[in-house]
Amino acid sequence: MSPRESLQYVVTRNIAHLRAVAWSRALFRPATKEDSVRTRLPRRARFAGAVLAVAAVTATAVPAAAAAPDTAAYLNPRLPVAQRVSDLLGRMTLAEKIGQMAQAERGAIDSEPSQITTLALGSVLSGGGSTPADNTPQGWADMVDGYQSRALATRLHIPLLYGIDSVHGDNNLIGATIFPHNVAMGATRDPALVRAEEQITATETRATGPQWVFAPCVCVTRDERWGRTYESFGEDPDLVRQMETAIDGFQGNGSTDLAGRDHVLATAKHYAGDGDTTYGTSTTGTYTIDQGVTITDWKHFSTVDLAPYVTAVQAHNVGSIMPSFSSVQWTDRPGSTPVKMSANRELLTDVLKRKIGFDGFLISDWEAIHQLPGDYATQVRTAVNAGIDMFMEPNSAPQFEQALTAEVRAGRVPMSRIDDAVSRILKAKFELGLFEHPYTDRTNIGTVGSPQHRAVARQAVAESQVLLKNSNRALPLKPSEKIYVAGVNANDIGNQAGGWTVTWQGRSGNTIPGTTILQGIQQVAKNVTYSADASAPTGGADVGVVVIGETPYAEGVGDVGNGHTLNISAADRANIDKVCGAIKTCVVLDVAGRPQIVTGELSKMDAFVMSWLPGSEGAGVADVLFGKKPFTGKLSVTWPRSEDQEPINIGDRNYHPLFPYGYGLGTHR
Repeated sequence: MSPRESLQYVVTRNIAHLRAVAWSRALFRPATKEDSVRTRLPRRARFAGAVLAVAAVTATAVPAAAAAPDTAAYLNPRLPVAQRVSDLLGRMTLAEKIGQMAQAERGAIDSEPSQITTLALGSVLSGGGSTPADNTPQGWADMVDGYQSRALATRLHIPLLYGIDSVHGDNNLIGATIFPHNVAMGATRDPALVRAEEQITATETRATGPQWVFAPCVCVTRDERWGRTYESFGEDPDLVRQMETAIDGFQGNGSTDLAGRDHVLATAKHYAGDGDTTYGTSTTGTYTIDQGVTITDWKHFSTVDLAPYVTAVQAHNVGSIMPSFSSVQWTDRPGSTPVKMSANRELLTDVLKRKIGFDGFLISDWEAIHQLPGDYATQVRTAVNAGIDMFMEPNSAPQFEQALTAEVRAGRVPMSRIDDAVSRILKAKFELGLFEHPYTDRTNIGTVGSPQHRAVARQAVAESQVLLKNSNRALPLKPSEKIYVAGVNANDIGNQAGGWTVTWQGRSGNTIPGTTILQGIQQVAKNVTYSADASAPTGGADVGVVVIGETPYAEGVGDVGNGHTLNISAADRANIDKVCGAIKTCVVLDVAGRPQIVTGELSKMDAFVMSWLPGSEGAGVADVLFGKKPFTGKLSVTWPRSEDQEPINIGDRNYHPLFPYGYGLGTHR
């Protein structure tokens, strides 16, 4: 992007962002019955109406079960998308429509891929760690194309949409560029860099098959005990909105860009309030806060939790949105009880689709409807009527199709709801250019994990580092100094990448290609001693660098109280005590997805850096440690003094953290 294009992009997006902010502040109040009748929709929200209008004009006499002729309107790329959707919808049977609403996991259909054809599946996904046996760019592209051939064998040749969690790079693929997690990207305060990150992610993802990503997470994290804290750009909704340039990186600047080989359909998630649930309210297994209840009033909910979705829709035209596992309970509505988001018609249909004007489609989270009350048929009916369009039913797509078919035939789900859902899904497929180019365009397959892409990730790492203490100008270091490095996380690329890396939970060890923090230091300084447990002699060292932090986790598995704590480990504390007690200058780096409690250790160290989860390019940490680049990062979340101080957020009445939101020192050579 040229400087002029970059400036034009920033100005355009800022104007759209400000309009969305103003609109959201003026709009939100408790919905009334009159709203659903009187609300005048934004222009983009009238797509469904356009489909119906076109259908009235272009109604065809072709029997529903007849094969489409080559001259069918939906096959003509020169026609408007609304007309193509209407034409195709008019040719589809009920079974074909319901098939489009079903998404299966590749593991469930891999042994019998003919199910894609017989069930007329609209989508297949890879969950975290669900990969082809040949986990290479070629292996991925071959797998997706194999599934696609099954979809094209259906009567109307409707292509398959393949979805994947590319949440910090194409992170299921070994060899992909792995970026810092979102909480670190929020610390950069660099929306253009976030956009560049996601364009690289889109390029690497689409070159290997998938055309759809379940990202970005536009959640606003309000309690660092949440196991998904690192998936959020931060605790301030304004910061999250600014970082929604991620959507443009994925999708490009408009629906016409979606068909390009370097773009994918984005998913804003998890609508809404998933980062604002109350500790102790989760009823999912041993989770303590993830998938819990957001206990709130309308003013707070609209300002904090809902606001990023106004921006995602109105400023960035996001193509899909994933409702949260969580529930909402209103404090300003007497008698309110928790309602799961997958069942919340008011928020999904009345607010998101009608008021905000979302014209993309809603995809449920992994078996999310199974958490709704009632038997399976009731769960399906409730969620469809609430507004869910596509259903992530990884292991039960056949049962889903059977249940929904029975509900429609019994009149409990109106045909208009089915047509609306399918129209939204087909719209995305047309805009992605899948009818013209259903198979993987492998032109960019050689760029996966390329030096150029890794250079951007390294820049992201450097910009995300937050300097929290720097006594006596301990930093930057000098390459000529004798450096003693301690801590497992200094030389564990699996730990520095975190969860959602190759597998759902991630794992420690040599899991991906890249550079550890230790290797980055060794590339600059030639006299480096490394001891994971600080057992090696420290004599003669000029500087000690202790790398502390977390081991990988994802979602509620990482909730505090579910086998996790914000306190640093005993091993990390011992390393700090030994190294900082023996070496004159001591620097501590925290490699973690959220703040850890270091209140008692802070006085022992000369410098303290939050390194977050930097991903595959640990050399970016060395870039700022040695002054090649200055420290510019600012905290994207508040740093608590103790675990029991959570939740603590900027703007709280009693706000006395160890480090406030937005804090970060700078360095200069």
